[in-house]
Amino acid sequence: MKHFSHTAAIKPISRPIRFALVGCGRISANHFSALKQHAGECELVGVCDIDGRALEMAAEITRARPYRSMEHLLADCDADAVILTTPSGLHSSQAIRVAQAGKHVVTEKPMATRWEDGKRMVAACDDAGVQLFVVKQNRRNATLKLLKKAVEEHRFGRIHMVNLNVFWTRPQEYYDSADWRGTWEYDGGAFMNQASHYVDLIEWLIGPVESLHAYTATLERNIEVEDTGVMCLRWRNGALGSVNVTMLTYPKNLEGSITVLGENGTVRIGGVALNEVQHWEFAEPSEDDEKVMAASYPTSSVYGFGHAQYYDNVIKVLQGEAFPETDGREGLKTLEVLIATYLSARDGRRVALPLEY
Repeated sequence: MKHFSHTAAIKPISRPIRFALVGCGRISANHFSALKQHAGECELVGVCDIDGRALEMAAEITRARPYRSMEHLLADCDADAVILTTPSGLHSSQAIRVAQAGKHVVTEKPMATRWEDGKRMVAACDDAGVQLFVVKQNRRNATLKLLKKAVEEHRFGRIHMVNLNVFWTRPQEYYDSADWRGTWEYDGGAFMNQASHYVDLIEWLIGPVESLHAYTATLERNIEVEDTGVMCLRWRNGALGSVNVTMLTYPKNLEGSITVLGENGTVRIGGVALNEVQHWEFAEPSEDDEKVMAASYPTSSVYGFGHAQYYDNVIKVLQGEAFPETDGREGLKTLEVLIATYLSARDGRRVALPLEY
């Protein structure tokens, strides 16, 4: 993607950052909580939703000004950045409108459901001179930060095999709770939606993918998209691996895990959502080995607790004190693997990456 080498240069903001949020559904609570933890460094000045009840509840919780349309918010609200926690299929068009209004964009995963839409988002933010952030809070998990450091320090030696499992459950009632859920246009399936953060780990932790082959199926739920899928991968570094995803686990979420097998090390991070270091063994010891037990944490949420740490980087970037760790270009890396997954499953073929040269 040579035509995406530019990074927007932005003017630092020397006062508390003003955020507005569009889409007051289930994930918005994580953003409200994260912003509250950064009180003094930022404030939430506007919330928006077309659902009157959801908007009323969000305004009551946050004390931010409510807006029934994004157009009204963009015209009236003095936010520096707009957070998009709307259905995935809306992210691209909304991000472009926010950028054209001169405001920075923070979008939930996946950044888009189509490859061309993702590229248009990046180009629009570049053209407008604003920053595009893609939410990837799982990278902030203490368990994954330890694993990332071990990979970067080459403790594994050559990595031979990597396996990711997302064995969760989403009942029919979940999909029936909103018209957009389970649709190709606005949601995407188990890979695109629920397992998006796990697909992100494929490149962030291990490196660029050489090729993949995937199968998807709609085995149980009455939806357009897949509720189950498998993917086999070959990385450019020679490692082989797989991603196994289902939303049909009985009777509740069972496992969200990654296992890395190398010539000099074996690590498994599991639990319901990558929250437990279940195996940690290397040929050569390190002081990080003593941090393993402290890194694990109990959780009943598959979202983890990384949103507050994620916003720490966003705020520092907008203040001119840091570089973005998960900008639009990072988002495109994950989106590219997701699109390749669906192309492979649709056409019954191996798909080589990158999609474009």
